[in-house]
Amino acid sequence: MDKLKIWARRAGAALAMGGGAIPAAAQDVTFTVHHFLGPQSATQARLIEPWVDRIAAASDGRIAFKIFPGMSMGGRPPELYRQLRDGVADIVWTLPGYTPGAFPRVEAFELPEIHRGSALQTTAAMQDLIAVLAQDFPDAKPLLLHTHAGNALHLKDGPIAGFADLRGLKLRTPSRVGGWAIAAWGAEAVGMPLPALPQALSKGVVDGALTPFEILGAFKLQELTTASVEGPDGLRFGAAVFFFGMNAARYAALPADLRAIVDAESGAALVETAGAIWADVEAPGKALQAASPGGSVTTLDRDAYDAMIAAAAPATERWIAAATEAGVDAEALLRDARAAM
Repeated sequence: MDKLKIWARRAGAALAMGGGAIPAAAQDVTFTVHHFLGPQSATQARLIEPWVDRIAAASDGRIAFKIFPGMSMGGRPPELYRQLRDGVADIVWTLPGYTPGAFPRVEAFELPEIHRGSALQTTAAMQDLIAVLAQDFPDAKPLLLHTHAGNALHLKDGPIAGFADLRGLKLRTPSRVGGWAIAAWGAEAVGMPLPALPQALSKGVVDGALTPFEILGAFKLQELTTASVEGPDGLRFGAAVFFFGMNAARYAALPADLRAIVDAESGAALVETAGAIWADVEAPGKALQAASPGGSVTTLDRDAYDAMIAAAAPATERWIAAATEAGVDAEALLRDARAAM
């Protein structure tokens, strides 16, 4: 840990404990930001970097940031929230779904019946319910919960005409909710973080994957699959929820004026930005698959898509049971999620 960060932590702790007035300069802080994608990813280039620049400018440099992409602070993607909780990183961007069952409330928005293809729609709905969803993150200050455009199916051996063609296939899922949908379609779910997917495809560990189109180029998945499948009018088969958040103690230790700056640039202020980012980044990935030798992008007809979503209903039933067991009023949350959408 560098000297500036140690000094900033001590200053923040003194403020949090009511340690009396300290010079204004001692209120300056530097936050570490850790995530698992590369520095050229949309997550860093279009979400995180502009966000930190706006806060640095609004605070006249009193808040600074150091961004660590690609797990460069160490650890594996599923460990990011733990790193945030334990203060190893001050801010993280991650997938709650990488820790199955730990964040049951946000899983409602990963259900195929809830997310249907609009990053903006689902992100806005989650922001409407942020007071409830934030209960999943008692150690953090949520800065934004968002989705991508949604999961398409990317397959090694050609397209499908309906969910019956998935029977017996092994499909990567980013979350247990996605896994429950895969099981309902008669396929075998294989959970793994995104960085492990290319090797899993190349070695035959999986036959395909649920992911958005945007990551095809970054992980060269168009070279490892031959077909991508989505629903009509851009509809998808569920989504992953992403969490962008700050360590709660670090946030609480900020002076009130700096907390106000963070608040003003987070939550509702980021919804439209996130929606636009994850709508824009789909087209290049889709074009890569369509242009790949032997590759294709298939759109299911309305009847086949509706049948696939209906067949995934057991995923909703399993989520209700699991969330209820975890102490969540799952029926009420599902009702509110449907209404917010």
